[in-house]
Amino acid sequence: MTFKTTLLANIFVAAAVMASAAHATTFKVAVGDAAGGTQWEMASKFAEVLQEKTQHKVELFPNGQLGDEQATVNDAAMGLLDFSVLAINNITPFSPTVAVLTLPYVIQSADEAYKLTMGEVGKELTENTIRDAGVRILGWSYSGFRVLTNSKRPVRTLDDLKELKVRVPKNEVMIESYKSWGINPTPMAWTETFPALQQKVVDGQDNPYITVSAMKFNEVQKYITNLRYIFSLEPIIVSEQIFQSQDAATQKAMLEAGVAASEHSLEWLNQTEDRIKKELTDLGMEIVDPADNEKPWIEAATTAVWPIFYDQIGGKAKLDHVLNMLGR
Repeated sequence: MTFKTTLLANIFVAAAVMASAAHATTFKVAVGDAAGGTQWEMASKFAEVLQEKTQHKVELFPNGQLGDEQATVNDAAMGLLDFSVLAINNITPFSPTVAVLTLPYVIQSADEAYKLTMGEVGKELTENTIRDAGVRILGWSYSGFRVLTNSKRPVRTLDDLKELKVRVPKNEVMIESYKSWGINPTPMAWTETFPALQQKVVDGQDNPYITVSAMKFNEVQKYITNLRYIFSLEPIIVSEQIFQSQDAATQKAMLEAGVAASEHSLEWLNQTEDRIKKELTDLGMEIVDPADNEKPWIEAATTAVWPIFYDQIGGKAKLDHVLNMLGR
């Protein structure tokens, strides 16, 4: 090879590297919860894997810095935001069939949650969110069951729940669940929840143990009821506009990072939840179980709430199919 051809070859390689680098992007990820929680843990793994597989950098913005969770769905749909990690109930207003995973007492373990989200059901719901909301679910955070916390008294029975003011997300399934238990909950944005608990505007709220810890709810709440009515799922979504604008290799990397982050999230939950329960009790919180294995809660919610949402989730047959997949 002559000097001239070698020089030309080097120039070509350098130009190719520069052109490739010019396409490198810093992706922004909105994270609804604080650093240290399940959302943060999953998003961190997603960022790590995506950065390893591509030239792109990934930057996380916790504590709703880029807007409340529903606002981030809108922003992603319009291509104004790359990724968001958010509670599943904040997607259901945009893609109602996702609510099948939020119906009370459908999911009864972390393994069931993983089976549904990473299998046939999860694939169908992802297709629906692309169609309905302009966003694509890439992976899932598994945060555990939403336990009830409050500042007034131990709650073991439905009678104990009466007269408590409980904050819930602006989510009809959760609102109807509490109504079936005899109270009218207070729908409230996530960013307003801690101040409302602190100022006694509301007495309680429900969220997984890991979120209770990450948000330092022990500072404003005393009692925990070990409810198992909803297993908290927090997907990571990508703007479909952003996804489709990427080359095939980057799209593949995003999908693979989503799977890796989901698997990591389940493992992290299994390793972390018991430790966090102990930490919360050491900080002065009291944990109680519902009386009678939660049977009155289960009967009230499944009888009253499930039929309300049959049409929204795609019909009773859709729920029956999910339950059959779980052997029930």
